[in-house]
Amino acid sequence: ALEHTRSTHGMSQDEHLAHGVGGAGAGAGAGEDTVMKGWFSEVSDEMWPGQALSLKMNEVLFKGKSDFQDVMVFDSANYGKVLVLDGVIQATERDEFSYQEMIAHLPLCALRYPAKKVLVVGGGDGGVLREITRHASVEHLDIAELDAMVVDVSKRFFPGMSCGFDDPRVHLHITDGIKWVDDAPESTYDAIIVDSSDPVGPASVLFEKPFFEKIHKALKPGGVVCTQGECVWLHVDLIKDVLEMCKGIFAGGSVYYGFTTIPTYPRRGGFG
Repeated sequence: ALEHTRSTHGMSQDEHLAHGVGGAGAGAGAGEDTVMKGWFSEVSDEMWPGQALSLKMNEVLFKGKSDFQDVMVFDSANYGKVLVLDGVIQATERDEFSYQEMIAHLPLCALRYPAKKVLVVGGGDGGVLREITRHASVEHLDIAELDAMVVDVSKRFFPGMSCGFDDPRVHLHITDGIKWVDDAPESTYDAIIVDSSDPVGPASVLFEKPFFEKIHKALKPGGVVCTQGECVWLHVDLIKDVLEMCKGIFAGGSVYYGFTTIPTYPRRGGFG
């Protein structure tokens, strides 16, 4: 993860329930079916060229298309239920905790004072919320998630993650996370956690300078931001660029990169 601290001065669509294995995934940039002969393969020539992650499928539980992306849930042979957006694995029941714990507890424990008001941008599966609500100091927790279908599907198929929505401190806003951050009054949040997709398509703006400048404004002095930071084995240039950019924006603060191991995230194990 990339972690930055501010110096002291983010089911309305029709459903189709599929039984059995089959069908084609969207696969951002894949250019081919992601589901073949009972296996799901995560393929992207743009984000992880020359390699793919494949999981054996037992059953497709859900396939749908929201206003923003293709959504699929399948039961896998070894990783439990799997959430897939536009052909890319977002979470599995077996290893999701490694991502959620890292991106939530690392920044909150890095603060010099206990966080009271926190924002999550993205994170519609609820896993990051689950971890943040373990901190008794948090009094108010906003989540700005663009896609209502992700929330609805997660509540239906992933109760172990979506239980984060049940905490009364959580306030769900189905909205553009960038706009939410931009509209936030200056010095609103103690911590902002960006649980984003990979930096392709619409999510690419979450890795650009204007968004981090908005975050800087919305953070309280001494506050912290933590964002999904891609994989050091695949995206060294991207990580370097984001780190250098944030050193300029969070001048007087500090910028760090952290790494964790997530078996089904070969391209996404870092936090900043």
